[in-house]
Amino acid sequence: MATIGLSNLYYAAITEDTAGNETYGTPAQLAKAITADITIDADEAILYADDGADAIIREFQKGTINLETNNLDVTALVALVGATKDTKGVTMHRGEDTPAPVAIGFKAKTSKGGYKYYWLYRVVFKVPDSNLKTKGESIEFATPTIEGTFTRRNKVDTQSKHPYMACIDSDETGADAATITAWFNAVYEPAYV
Repeated sequence: MATIGLSNLYYAAITEDTAGNETYGTPAQLAKAITADITIDADEAILYADDGADAIIREFQKGTINLETNNLDVTALVALVGATKDTKGVTMHRGEDTPAPVAIGFKAKTSKGGYKYYWLYRVVFKVPDSNLKTKGESIEFATPTIEGTFTRRNKVDTQSKHPYMACIDSDETGADAATITAWFNAVYEPAYV
């Protein structure tokens, strides 16, 4: 379905038990979203037999998300890339900083008037790029872009699988209204029959 908007960009901190199983914190608004580009990388294997393709296997490996936002404040930088705020309010990026994984949620307005909602379960971001430019004759905004790599989560669902993304489209028949209403209250946990 075609989308015509993007909003409600959230993140949730992740804590892990000794086995690496994720528990998600309460989602917090990250920034105002401008763009979110998602790319999926999959491994592919083709078995050839009798001079033709006999079997094709594709498996998710990782994905990339590039987020352009109106701002990334110090709270976001601490949560997403492991930066530190010193006692004088200066944001410090250090070579030893280790970004912690977070969950990322957002929604995109659809051409039918509803929304498509997303959660990426485990994203690790790198320090955002900066593109600064002197002021010229016309006004041009410079906005931060941050790139993250998302992977499947360690914690298995009730079908012994490792989800990496959850989506629900409010325009689809059978989309649960209560789930949509509560989408940004907590990171969505799969529910199977």
